[in-house]
Amino acid sequence: MKIALIGATGFVGSHILEEALSRAHEVTAIVRRPDRLPVRPGLTAKKGDALEEDALAGLLAGHDAVIAAYNADRDAADVYGTIVTGARAIIAATKKAGVKRLLVVGGAGSLEIAPGQQVIDQPDFPAAWKAGATGTREFLYQLREEPDLDWTFLSPAAMLQPGERTGKFRLGADQLLTDAEGQCRISLQDYAVAMIDELEEPRHIRRRFCVAY
Repeated sequence: MKIALIGATGFVGSHILEEALSRAHEVTAIVRRPDRLPVRPGLTAKKGDALEEDALAGLLAGHDAVIAAYNADRDAADVYGTIVTGARAIIAATKKAGVKRLLVVGGAGSLEIAPGQQVIDQPDFPAAWKAGATGTREFLYQLREEPDLDWTFLSPAAMLQPGERTGKFRLGADQLLTDAEGQCRISLQDYAVAMIDELEEPRHIRRRFCVAY
């Protein structure tokens, strides 16, 4: 497939890029610094900004799907506002480009630990992550109001870090998944596997799902 990947050099996006290329997909990496990406078969690097709706639409046109691994810079003056603005621009640009399929890298903060109780609203949720997690949750809420796109929002486990590509994990819906020890974790590599699996064989159209061991 021809994939437009927003944020291909980021913490999560770089692993999605590797997984997509390993499966012989053609990837247009939309990044601020294309020079940071080496020349590779199947990869085209394009300079773009997720906040510039019209320019982004031009970059997305002609692709089978868009994967948004978008996040605000850690030093952004308004992390929440930047993520929300970027979410609106990505949704609008995807529609302008005539691309029907949009997959979004989500967060774990909006997952439920009990009916009506989300991870982000718990007293021990790290304050440093709150603005970003709230903005990402708003991205999900915007998608749920979007009637035209075949969107999917993939939330990782609470602990997302580099590890092994095992291809063995569990999928859930809106609830936080924990293992026998009460841990909720997934490697970046296996998160990327779950994302590209969903791209190739859609099972969660217009829905959020989550992945964890």
